[in-house]
Parts: sequence; C-alpha cells; structure tokens
Amino acid sequence: MIYKLLTVREWQAAKEAGEFAGSDFDKADGFVHFSTAEQVVQTAALHFTGQRGLAMLTVDADELGDALRWEPSRGGDLFPHLYAPLKVSAVVAEVDLPDGVPVDQAVAEVLG
Repeated sequence: MIYKLLTVREWQAAKEAGEFAGSDFDKADGFVHFSTAEQVVQTAALHFTGQRGLAMLTVDADELGDALRWEPSRGGDLFPHLYAPLKVSAVVAEVDLPDGVPVDQAVAEVLG
C-alpha cells in the first residue's frame, strides 16, 4: 500500500470525476506524489504542516500498473510517483484528518 495526502476538497472533486489528476504541486512536477508507510509521516511534516481540511488515501499500488515508478527523492529514498491520473477505484481507504492535531501526528495515528 502507498499513501496520498491531499485536501478533502481535492478528494471530493476526484470522487466526482472518477480520478485525481493531481494537486498543483503534483502537476508542477509532472506526476502524482505518493509515500510509503515509512515515508508518509515525514511527508506530512515537510509539506502539509499548518494546513487544514486534509485527507489521507490508502492506495493499492498493484492497481496502478506501469504508470507507477519508484524514483529517488528525499535523501535518495525511492518514492512512488504516478505518471497518470489516480483512478478512484485504486483507493482502498480514505480518512479525513482532524484539524486540531498536527498533521504528522494525525497521520501517525491513522497508521497505528
């Protein structure tokens, strides 16, 4: 499983459209950013601190096919990057993160 952090608003629009083409940050890089379970807490802290109205998606990486590539990023670690829109059908779980908790802590709690 891999994970995607995004706004609740972006996720609602994706569900209506049947796919998520990416946030502005994703589009600027040319792919949809994901993190592994080991990476997503740090991703939350680095890129989403102070934001409200966030959701975390759990995605079945096997459903993404050849458009998913594992590429070096932060610290040389391999991160999953999707070079196609994320099909809503590949999402196996979604959680709205609470606004009153630091986002990295909220993500860690969801992961258990």
